[in-house]
Amino acid sequence: MGTAWILIFLTTFVGMELVAWALHKYVMHGVLWPVHEDHHDPNHASRFQKNDGFAFFFFFPSFFSLLYGALAPAPLWQAFGYGIMAYGASYFLVHEVLIHRRLKFLKSNNFYFDALVGAHKKHHAVQTKEGASHFGMLWVSGSALRAAFDRRRARGIENRADRHRSPATDQSR
Repeated sequence: MGTAWILIFLTTFVGMELVAWALHKYVMHGVLWPVHEDHHDPNHASRFQKNDGFAFFFFFPSFFSLLYGALAPAPLWQAFGYGIMAYGASYFLVHEVLIHRRLKFLKSNNFYFDALVGAHKKHHAVQTKEGASHFGMLWVSGSALRAAFDRRRARGIENRADRHRSPATDQSR
């Protein structure tokens, strides 16, 4: 595993956030809204959603990149495939486990995860095709980070930044 392999893996992983953002904003909230709509329905009773089929958007390029990389052999194609796979695994853990709690084996009180959950809840507050915000999954905006900071402070949870403030000089409280 050389530097090029690691660079392609990391670039693919980071790039997948941009791909997922664009797919979510322009395809899921666009022409394929009828497939994604059940994901925004708070009364959806089934364990599975039509929306779950979007996982194949990530599965096929990952699988065929890994297959080609193994058969050719072309290890840089494998790096690409593993980058997509790693993003898919991260997406699953963050979206399905931490945010929607579809599987209840992992909890977090982490500040950044709090921001992710808050941004996703804001996204789901809009139950229509238009008007939603926060289409990313692993990257959140500054406003979502600030909102998480404020929510945690209101609940009495110490934020790391609070440790560095002197009560006498802190005018934000």
